[in-house]
Amino acid sequence: MARAVPARGEGQDPGIGLMRALGLARPGESLTVLCLGAHADDIEIGAGGTLLSWIAAGVRLHVHWCVLSAAGPRAEEAEASAAAFLADAASSVVELAAFRDSFFPYQGSEIKAWFSELKARSSPDVILTHRRTDAHQDHQETCRLTWNAFRDHLILEYEIPKWDGDLGQPNLYVPLDSAILERKIELLQAHFGTQRSKDWFDAETFRGLARLRGMECRAPERYAEAFVLPKGLIG
Repeated sequence: MARAVPARGEGQDPGIGLMRALGLARPGESLTVLCLGAHADDIEIGAGGTLLSWIAAGVRLHVHWCVLSAAGPRAEEAEASAAAFLADAASSVVELAAFRDSFFPYQGSEIKAWFSELKARSSPDVILTHRRTDAHQDHQETCRLTWNAFRDHLILEYEIPKWDGDLGQPNLYVPLDSAILERKIELLQAHFGTQRSKDWFDAETFRGLARLRGMECRAPERYAEAFVLPKGLIG
């Protein structure tokens, strides 16, 4: 799991109270994760550091990685990137669908059928999907159908920065080591050549958002990824 935030008195200013970190799995334990992205690069941008952190911490990560819209060069990028991010996972399955980019709300019945079939063969411990208030219509539809299909699972909604200015107020953070963040950025830049012309797709954007989220949760190495947890169960 990602490194826990130190409790008060453990290397932090004694005047600053910090929340106790909750872990999904300890080193050596198994964790099964279903990753859902509308497009190639979504999972990596939203949760790539979290996945790399779990693997680096020694969690035996079993990943089912699904991209709903990937065709042509984008499919090649998605496969290569997933392989790089999951190189040290205990096991991984990468699945690419070919729903039409930017038209997900108009393909709802077909995508819902795809989700129903996915649920029949997937039983993850945790699901990573898009944030429900994301302004991109494909992201919204992916999140909506995630919750429609997987009603009894722990679902973490990740965020994607873009020109819409729709970043919200997350309530769950995963601190990132600086080396993990740099590895995430390196892999994004290496594998998504089709995206490099976009003015927002650069290291400054990814590092800047991680720094902001790290500030919000007082991450030990200043960086973090953030999620929305609509509901959870503490045992």
